[in-house]
Amino acid sequence: MGTTNHHHHHHHHQPTTFPIKKLITGALYTLLPLALLHVYLFPISLKQPKLITSTQSQKTSSPSIPSSLAAGEGVEHRHSPRSPRCDYSDGRWVPDSRGPRYNGTSCSTIKDGQNCMAHGRPDTGYLYWRWQPNHCQLPAFDPVSFLHLIQNKHLAFVGDSMARNQLESLLCLLSAASPPELVYRDGQENKFRRWVFHGYNATVSIFWCPFLVKGIEKSAAPGLNHNKLYLDSADDRWASELDRMDMVVFSVGHWFLHPAIYYENELVLGCHHCPELNHTEIGFFDVFRKAFKTTLKVVSSQDWSSPASSEKLVVVTTFSPAHFEGEWDKFGACPKKKPYKEGEKGMEYMDAEMRKIEVEEVEAAASKGAAKSGGRLRIEALDVTKLALLRPDGHPGPYMYPNPFADGIKEKVQNDCVHWCLPGPIDTWNEILLEMIKRWK
Repeated sequence: MGTTNHHHHHHHHQPTTFPIKKLITGALYTLLPLALLHVYLFPISLKQPKLITSTQSQKTSSPSIPSSLAAGEGVEHRHSPRSPRCDYSDGRWVPDSRGPRYNGTSCSTIKDGQNCMAHGRPDTGYLYWRWQPNHCQLPAFDPVSFLHLIQNKHLAFVGDSMARNQLESLLCLLSAASPPELVYRDGQENKFRRWVFHGYNATVSIFWCPFLVKGIEKSAAPGLNHNKLYLDSADDRWASELDRMDMVVFSVGHWFLHPAIYYENELVLGCHHCPELNHTEIGFFDVFRKAFKTTLKVVSSQDWSSPASSEKLVVVTTFSPAHFEGEWDKFGACPKKKPYKEGEKGMEYMDAEMRKIEVEEVEAAASKGAAKSGGRLRIEALDVTKLALLRPDGHPGPYMYPNPFADGIKEKVQNDCVHWCLPGPIDTWNEILLEMIKRWK
């Protein structure tokens, strides 16, 4: 991801008569401050250690970090207001002949419902696109680099089934370099699991928590028709383990659309979609915001005074839009076979609002967290809403189940137009995550 110098390496060899000498000297005096300014403004190119083995990544790797800078904690933090960051959220999908980095044979952890190829999806065009940011490059995923960066560390995904979808994509991408061993799982539908990459002593886990705050899912009790959310306290299952996580990826959203009753300070604040109850209808946008406020406050309120509290990277993956056209259980619910072109599809109000809330809360928490932790806590948004919006072709659709049309086309068929096929567009989320971790390190 290193920036390169475009301006100043062209020396013209001409006979050195006196005026030319003068010109060269003058030019050097002009260029030296420019070069120094460039180093000052673009420190990122020093930040990526040379850990890379795959030839693909060698092309994009930068010089290894000088040992004099290796201990320079927070070097980049000081420059970050001035240094132009790559905006990965702004770009377009372009055809890519390389195709996917893994398949159902090379990756054994693909969830059935997302294994589109194995379930008979006949078209493969959706596998041959890559995301091209408008003002920078997004290198191909390099599993060895990623594993080195999480060596001796714990990376946790916390959230709903979209968090799980991103985690499972990551496991597949990493398994090309090192097989993950499942070391913990609980009984209920793989909601809490942990893997270790033994060669790197790296731990990756998933915590099911669709609201981030404390909540009771309506399926948890018979006769409960609404989720219950307690907006002022974080869910204990992840919060109690926070000090043992080095990197956390939060990803929630779709569960907030369900009917729910909201509590704050033990009192009912209101509800969403509960006409049969005598509560105030307050929708879910403000509640979504409160859930993030509570979550990011808990993350920042770690005791940073002790020298033992390690650095932490907290990432919020923004809302990923669904692509249902018409009824979810009808044939052709998400029929597209290609990405949308730039300008072909605008973002709907709800998707834009969910993303905006997440980005705003991350920005607010990031400066507070950095100040409170002396630069040891970094909070960032992994802004995928636009790049997800442009990929209506990347969902399992009817291929969430094996061979749905073995007996011919049916009028009624279940479709998944929310989650992503593996391999598929969601692999790009993890390519960006890798660049974020490189920058953090």
